[in-house]
Amino acid sequence: MDRRKFIKQSIMATTAAYTFPYILPSGRLFAASGTRKADHVVFCLFAGGVRNLESVHKADGNLMTNMLTGTEAISTDILPGMDLLPSVGIPALQSSGTLFKEFRYAQGPTGHFNGHTTAMTGVYTTTELNLKAPPHNPTIFEYYRKHNSPSMSALNSWWVSNALGPYPSLNFSSDPNYGALYGANYVQPTSFISQSSYSVLGNPKNFNSAEKTSSSKIKNVLDKNFGSQYKPGDAGIENTSADALTLETFISTNFANAMGGGYTDPWAVGANTMNDDMRNVFFAENIITTFKPELLVVNMQDVDICHSDFTDYCNNLRKADYALAHLWKTIQSTPGMANNTILIAAPEHGRNETPNTLIDSHGRYALDHTGEIVSGRILSREIFCLVLGPSGVVKQNQLFSTVQGESIDIVPTIADILGFYGDIPTNYRSNMGSVLNQAFV
Repeated sequence: MDRRKFIKQSIMATTAAYTFPYILPSGRLFAASGTRKADHVVFCLFAGGVRNLESVHKADGNLMTNMLTGTEAISTDILPGMDLLPSVGIPALQSSGTLFKEFRYAQGPTGHFNGHTTAMTGVYTTTELNLKAPPHNPTIFEYYRKHNSPSMSALNSWWVSNALGPYPSLNFSSDPNYGALYGANYVQPTSFISQSSYSVLGNPKNFNSAEKTSSSKIKNVLDKNFGSQYKPGDAGIENTSADALTLETFISTNFANAMGGGYTDPWAVGANTMNDDMRNVFFAENIITTFKPELLVVNMQDVDICHSDFTDYCNNLRKADYALAHLWKTIQSTPGMANNTILIAAPEHGRNETPNTLIDSHGRYALDHTGEIVSGRILSREIFCLVLGPSGVVKQNQLFSTVQGESIDIVPTIADILGFYGDIPTNYRSNMGSVLNQAFV
């Protein structure tokens, strides 16, 4: 079998049926009424549970030298466990915007999905969520897609997650006024591009007749969910055939690049150094340079190894720091997005003060995120938020060291940046947080 035919069949056997980005209708009938601060927003959930103590407080030295100013040396007890990373080659991100050093995830269970849901809906989730169902409250994608011009293609809105699990559910809600009609294109790169010799797509399953029939039925259901004609009264319209072809070409090209080794070490940091977070951001950068989306949300999850290995948590924290800086550099190098993009980065929650019983090879105890209360503080609720953007829009090199801002403030802030905050119905806005006006000129 020749390589081109192999790649095509691999994609047809797996990606197209199950992990291809959703092809959804675009916008609403009228353009947003507000004035935009910028035409593009990239929101990075710096996720997996990051404790302020190791990050912005630098208890083990400055582990985030690409994001934070300062030259504090890394603790000698974990230094041997750190991978070497080259310089991204840009000033520390803190100097290009506003750092909320004491941000808060103030309510709800301190779980990854809860934290993600809060950050992407602007509403706290005070109960355990159903991981198999969409959230009740609309996501930032739905607000953006419903309250913007119908001329905006669905290719303008993307959700890129590292871990699959329940995260596709955060694309759209069960709210009857929003829902699937207003979701984003979703993709989870490390699922369809396997790191184990690309075993998923590199060795597609050969279906028998019965399995082919079943597989086709599943694909038809998915296609009908996201490609059906809507009633004349619906606000959305379908993607054009050209957009669908563009998506297929994009996915096919990325798969071919992966099979050719393009994902092994795309940033020249060392193949053994690249982790899922870095590859995930690399794929997000491909979306940025190809589509120049108005709204892109990407997460990182690899620091979640802290449950069992504190040193590797610190190592992955440094890699997440590197990835975010690389993402910002790509944005600033992309015509149409350079000097016209605001990047927001925040963890979904923090981690406990009290360690668990697991000790890593460097003698450091691991940490969970159970919401414990120690001396009146809950470290698993203490996070940070970094807002980057053009100097005429975002206040540069501004630092807030007192408690200001919460997870629920991110969605209204994004809506305000893109000019549609005032178009969100009052009963929805009343459940959200506030716009982070202090970050802007």
